[in-house]
Amino acid sequence: MTRVAVLYGGASAERDVSLKSGKACAAALYERGFDVQLIDVGRDVGELVKELTPPPDVVFNALHGRFGEDGTVQGVLDLMGIKYTHSGLLASALAMDKAMAKKVFAQAGIRTVEGMVMTREAILATGDPMPRPYVVKPVAEGSSVGVCIVEEGANTLPFAEEDWPFGDEVMVERFVPGRELTVAVMEDRALAVTEIAPKGGFYDYKHKYTGGVTDHIIPARVDPQIYDEAMRLSVKAHRALGCRGVSRADFRYDDTGGEPGVLYLLEVNTQPGMTDLSLVPEQANHAGIDFGELVEWMVQEAACNG
Repeated sequence: MTRVAVLYGGASAERDVSLKSGKACAAALYERGFDVQLIDVGRDVGELVKELTPPPDVVFNALHGRFGEDGTVQGVLDLMGIKYTHSGLLASALAMDKAMAKKVFAQAGIRTVEGMVMTREAILATGDPMPRPYVVKPVAEGSSVGVCIVEEGANTLPFAEEDWPFGDEVMVERFVPGRELTVAVMEDRALAVTEIAPKGGFYDYKHKYTGGVTDHIIPARVDPQIYDEAMRLSVKAHRALGCRGVSRADFRYDDTGGEPGVLYLLEVNTQPGMTDLSLVPEQANHAGIDFGELVEWMVQEAACNG
């Protein structure tokens, strides 16, 4: 029997989602005969080390967002010499930093959306950094936390408030019309392409984690050439960042000029959600892999860089 410690919860803006992911993964591992320990991770590193002593055979990292997905907890586990699921420290840090990830993708020849990193102060002082509509997002958050579209006629910018909690720097990108596509990757295998169709608005945090407000169309109804390209680029991005285990690549697909359109990689998520509304388990099921098999495979693929 393998002892698995499931890290969940955390101190990021995605805590609630992580709690759901962790509980679902722990239940699946328990049903498959693993000795499972759930650990709600806070900011106290000493407490986490205590919880992981004696060390388990594997840590299942079900944390999302900052501290759990950006290389921080990966560094702790590397120092302790404990194998863990998902990507290592460097890949996690690169993927979470959207500006750095864009540089990696560009080097790999993957098309991304034109954008820039600016301080809030500079944008507020000079006005719109590019023609509207454009997208503003935190440089290092996941699950579309803090993402917004600045439309024509908007009177205020979303980060103008003093209590903006995501730092002084923001990523500004051209708004790409069209559709949202996503692809899950298991090491060197892309599973499927899903079209994400929010019922009103865009695919923000609410649409990701509220039942009934977003349709997942799998397989995506796009030109076969684009379907294959999304699958290929997802694996290429996974490798370019140095990811391992499971990741998920998100794209914008501009088909406003007809099919085939133009595909843009938005980002790679190294700790995709594992809830009942999550895209990776849904794509795995589409590929004939049930949730228990997926989670067990992730444990088997666990590694340590320490």
